[in-house]
Amino acid sequence: MKQCPKCGKVLEDDAKFCQSCGAMYEESQPVQPAPQYQTQQTAAPDPFDHTAEFTAEDISSNKVISMLVYLMGWIGIVIALLASNTSKYAAFHVRQALKFTVVEILIPIILAVGAIINIIPVLGWLVYGLAALAAGILGIVFFVLKIICFFQICKGQAKEPAIIRELTFLK
Repeated sequence: MKQCPKCGKVLEDDAKFCQSCGAMYEESQPVQPAPQYQTQQTAAPDPFDHTAEFTAEDISSNKVISMLVYLMGWIGIVIALLASNTSKYAAFHVRQALKFTVVEILIPIILAVGAIINIIPVLGWLVYGLAALAAGILGIVFFVLKIICFFQICKGQAKEPAIIRELTFLK
């Protein structure tokens, strides 16, 4: 007895066509089952999501402390460092908040140096004004990023914030 290469039904020995599906049978064809394809695609892991690195207990017991670092700035960072010095989850968020803080401190310093170096008054003030505008926009962007981080902590996540993740210090 032989099998249909298309549907797998049993054929008579002298059959040239399958009576079930009509497929032609050739003697040289090996009998193969129909291929089973998996249609579900798996998403690539997010390289900036570090949630799996922390235990559920560490996350749940240090959520509030981690939220403080984004809500209160450097004061929240100090509180988090004093309150939970053994939590890896809180330490992750302290590092991210420190990146925000360092950049927020450097921007006015750069603007002040630009104002001091102002050699050509009109051109210098124009550049300084544009830089101050850019700093204000960046401040708004950082504020939105901190809110996003806050809500990620509410979900128990540990993701590196956009823009700040590109700063490789404090890894």
